[in-house]
Amino acid sequence: MNKKKVWFITGAGRGMGCHIAKAVLAAGDNVVATGRDTDKVAKALGKADNLLIVKLDITNLSEAEAAVKAAIERFGNIDVLVNNAANFCAGYFEELTPEQIERQLSTSLIGPMNVTRAILLVMRKQHSGKIITISSTAGLEGYEFCTAYAASKFGIEGWMQSLRSEIAPFGIHTTIVNPGFFRTELLTEESTNYAAPLIEDYDERRTQQMEWWKSQNGLQAGNPDKLALALIKIANQEEPPRRFIAGADAIATAEQKVAELQKEINAYRELSVSMGFDSE
Repeated sequence: MNKKKVWFITGAGRGMGCHIAKAVLAAGDNVVATGRDTDKVAKALGKADNLLIVKLDITNLSEAEAAVKAAIERFGNIDVLVNNAANFCAGYFEELTPEQIERQLSTSLIGPMNVTRAILLVMRKQHSGKIITISSTAGLEGYEFCTAYAASKFGIEGWMQSLRSEIAPFGIHTTIVNPGFFRTELLTEESTNYAAPLIEDYDERRTQQMEWWKSQNGLQAGNPDKLALALIKIANQEEPPRRFIAGADAIATAEQKVAELQKEINAYRELSVSMGFDSE
């Protein structure tokens, strides 16, 4: 029989993190489920012998270190980290306050860095581990009204791609996940906040954007339970993918981005390759 894996999942009290935690528990692996409100996590996941619930605000490095310590004390090791916890601060850049942008980056970029930093010490010692970080299609393509969110996800992409080669010699694998629209709680009031209307020039488009985003909640095509099962499959692979583009809509976005990049390369290839020094 395969040894039970130990999963450390952030933001496990609701949304995608909750779906992942439930799927992993059902598969028989051990789960360290973290969240800022442990009562909500417990209510969402119930009780199980293979479950440890730990308080964790990912923006707090000390809490991340304490949560990892608790996980090791209970289970002895950590095999899979799922960087899932995030938020969504929507709005036009000029209307977003510096504080809102800082909060977006602190939660969706610095937070995963804090947790990963705390867990890498464990994974290096055991010379194994898998880090699955939830990005977004907004990590592949920037969108109107999503400047802060896309900035955090583009940051996730660059960080994870660079980290991969740094930790590969220790037997640690990384996977970036780019989900499309999945029916989670990301677009609820608890996870999403909007910039305050400040600039008249944006009024008409802002109204349209807010109506659209609010209308999407509960209508997303992606099934989070199926994504959770896909992540379990990936975590069980000896060589997991460096990137997993999740959902038909995400694939369409990625393919469009590839085509656009190739078009730009072709259009300016001659100018680009002329940048070298002339022969002396």
